[in-house]
Amino acid sequence: MPYVSANGIRLAYERTGEGDPVLFIMGSGAGGRVWTTHQTPAVNKAGYQSIIFDNRGIAPSDVPPGPYTLADMVADTVGLIEALDAGPCHLVGTSLGASIAQEIAAGRPELVRSAVMLATRAHSDVFRQALSRSDQVLAESGVQLPQGYATPNTVLQMFSPKTLNNDDAVSLWLDVFELYGDAGAASNGQAWVDSGSDRRERLRKITVPCRVIAFTDDVICPPHLGAAVADAIPECDFVEIGDAGHLGNLERPDEVNTAIIEFLGKF
Repeated sequence: MPYVSANGIRLAYERTGEGDPVLFIMGSGAGGRVWTTHQTPAVNKAGYQSIIFDNRGIAPSDVPPGPYTLADMVADTVGLIEALDAGPCHLVGTSLGASIAQEIAAGRPELVRSAVMLATRAHSDVFRQALSRSDQVLAESGVQLPQGYATPNTVLQMFSPKTLNNDDAVSLWLDVFELYGDAGAASNGQAWVDSGSDRRERLRKITVPCRVIAFTDDVICPPHLGAAVADAIPECDFVEIGDAGHLGNLERPDEVNTAIIEFLGKF
């Protein structure tokens, strides 16, 4: 992957396809290549150029000492867009990546043509605050959970009951997370990124077209928190996809791709 210098760090990125650029922003603990499993091929086929990158904390991008802030991640992504002369571009972000997309849409609208936010929130509730804090406690402790323990617990949080109760499907995901489970170990700095503070007032200033995609069985960003994002952003529409958890883009890729491409085609 080539690199650019953005916000004082080196980011690895990749461009594929031709047409208007679509920048995909990944969530915490994962690399940009996750998008290439389903989303970027579909977007390229629909006539768009796709850009993926690895956030700070995910090699081969730089892994500076943490903790990181949401402002750090936003500045990185803005720097990438500017370095690639990609703006105004479509943004597609999931989870933490969706929070980054929110902030860019609010603060740098000249760089954004439209924004699609998957598995997102702009405030938190008691249980989601506890989940976020648990990640920070684990990072602070320096404890590395055995993969045999971490894998099933991660899969439990990330997928829907329909997948968890399907032996063939869940076996595949258990194998994938067992194989790649350590890939996000260097991203501990991301554990402190605050995506749960109430940003709804800020979102009311967004003027670019936006769509929120929520997943019915998402434990991390449940639909009611996604709907609150859509309610806060003027004229933002809302799509809910069933039988999907936090990684709905992997669990229900056809429905997600259709919702992304249909929206991009309006702008």
